[in-house]
Amino acid sequence: MSLVVAAPASAKYRVGLGEQNPQMFSTDSWQSMKLKRVRYLVPWDFNRKRFQRDEVNYFMSLARQNRQDVLVTFTARRGCYNNGRYSRKKACRAPSAKKYRKAFRTFDKRYPWVRTYSAWNEINHKSQPTFKKPGRAAAYYNVLRKDAKRKKFRAMAADMLDTGNMSRYLRAFKRKAKGSPKLWGLHNYGDVNRRRTKFTKRMLRSVPGEVWLTETGGIVKLAPSFKRSPKRAASRTKGMFRLVNRYDTRRRGMRSKITRLFVYTFFGEDRSARFDAGLVNPDGSPRPAFKVFKKNARKHR
Repeated sequence: MSLVVAAPASAKYRVGLGEQNPQMFSTDSWQSMKLKRVRYLVPWDFNRKRFQRDEVNYFMSLARQNRQDVLVTFTARRGCYNNGRYSRKKACRAPSAKKYRKAFRTFDKRYPWVRTYSAWNEINHKSQPTFKKPGRAAAYYNVLRKDAKRKKFRAMAADMLDTGNMSRYLRAFKRKAKGSPKLWGLHNYGDVNRRRTKFTKRMLRSVPGEVWLTETGGIVKLAPSFKRSPKRAASRTKGMFRLVNRYDTRRRGMRSKITRLFVYTFFGEDRSARFDAGLVNPDGSPRPAFKVFKKNARKHR
């Protein structure tokens, strides 16, 4: 039985990959897909240490060499979330809007070719210092929004995770966000892997404009909720495309539509890892989900 899901002729969304490992660009598997979009997470204080600056620069340079449209998403300082716990150290707290603005402009000056920024990653998740601070998350978006007019890039507002606090957090965020945002992000792992549409539909009903699924995919392993199963991940990847094909146009009761899909990640982890959603094994050999992704992504490059 084929795992390919044919997209309707009207499907308009575009597909990319989220990945932190720059070795992806040199693999035959990635090159065979001829993708044009990648999502990259950047610690907001990337400029603090030389090794981190070099790491970011290496990835961004390879992405540009490979003609990728990079969605840059800022996130917490590395090491602030380990083993399911968020560090309360001062270094891990949410930066002020002033510090955020300075860090962003440093990044933007180095990479002026970036056309889309997401203000902060998974703002409503406990791994982030914005978890209980929707006003601070909105302040970061307001910084990007102001510069976006001058620099002519797109600024993504709330980049949400599909958890129980999503709607409440989103309402608080919207009260503080300036203007009328028309670009939003959603990580709908829960809907995709539990075979539901609840939070995806809720997001589409709540915000106007476009929703990008900035991080999603079939989970190979998430301890303790999902035991390791590459076969299940392939099945959920198939369902993911079915879901997006359904909501890539505005439907009755929806204020927005899905226009981008970024699957996370390309490389998988070893068996001991707590989380793994890779399309290929750590050595680059394809998993069952890779075939599903490749054949569907071909229509949406």
